[in-house]
Amino acid sequence: MKSFLIANLFGLFILSQSTLANTMIIPAPPKIKASSYLIMDFASGDFLVEENIDVALPPASLTKIMTVYVVASELKNGKISLDDEVLVSEKAWRTQGSRMFIEVNKQVKLDDLLNGVIVQSGNDASVALAEYISGTESVFADLMNKHAERLGMTNSNFRNSTGLPDDNHYTTARDLAILANAYIRDYPEIYARHKIKEFTFNDIKQHNRNKLLWRDRSVDGIKTGHTEAAGYCLVASAVRDDMRLISVVMGTDGANARAKASQALLNYGYRFYESHKLYSKGDTITNVPIWKADTETINLGIDEDVFVTIPRGQYEKIEPIVEIDNRVIAPVTQGDKKGMLNIQLQDKTLASIPLIALESVSEGGLINRVKDNILLMFE
Repeated sequence: MKSFLIANLFGLFILSQSTLANTMIIPAPPKIKASSYLIMDFASGDFLVEENIDVALPPASLTKIMTVYVVASELKNGKISLDDEVLVSEKAWRTQGSRMFIEVNKQVKLDDLLNGVIVQSGNDASVALAEYISGTESVFADLMNKHAERLGMTNSNFRNSTGLPDDNHYTTARDLAILANAYIRDYPEIYARHKIKEFTFNDIKQHNRNKLLWRDRSVDGIKTGHTEAAGYCLVASAVRDDMRLISVVMGTDGANARAKASQALLNYGYRFYESHKLYSKGDTITNVPIWKADTETINLGIDEDVFVTIPRGQYEKIEPIVEIDNRVIAPVTQGDKKGMLNIQLQDKTLASIPLIALESVSEGGLINRVKDNILLMFE
């Protein structure tokens, strides 16, 4: 009896050790002394950490992420060129705050102005670009808001291209993460400039204010901001082992504090989470019977890449579950939704993606239709 009990206890010990080995224990995220902050996985769009992310706050020079996004859009559409010469207005020259030190009535290459905004955070360069693209800064702000609406930034309003204080100029950590994600995805060649550590114009060298570019080689962007109302802010992004994370920190009490907070969030995200691409757009997920057609089955798949962010070590526990809406009856048009693909990890649904017909199937011949009508009566 004693040996039996010992054997069973030993077995339970081995089982518990195995269970612990297969379970990732995730501690609470670091507490950040900031008004709002988050970590987002670039690939899946999932938030790994979030605190007050829908609170509208003044963004200061984080505004310039949208300014550069608009410029990048105009460049891609061929409306402007990096070689364009931009005439500096008196308004641009007189703009207060951080400056590139452009001179009134002088022409500056658009390429230099872009670096002046990205690296030097020049308010004067931001206004010069805004006026060149839209005629006036206020019209450019309208263009910024149209892009924000298109991207799904539902709690943002831009009144200028610089982030200088305005009661009606605001955004949220969530919206900034959405913007940063779109910027990195849509305009990678322009985004690459955000890792430039210094830029010289008019014999004045200025350093990028993003301290993480010197502290962490995985960090390749993106933008700092500071006003008295906004506090010290930083949107950062890094890539480690093909996993990109985006952090947003708003309203810290110093330049060093925003860098330390961002570093802590990035380290937490990489330490405890991993990102996986499960399927590619157009992949066949399943095939199911189709009625009243001249073919027996139809392929169902997905119309988007599917990424998931999960606790480290849990990949083997991911379970795809297919749900078909109803019996599939011809005719079917390619792209018709016929069910859902639910990606689950234990009792949590990670993603739900529509299952669509990957090809069109026309109605079958009379004999097949009559036969299937009879069979369906007994289904």
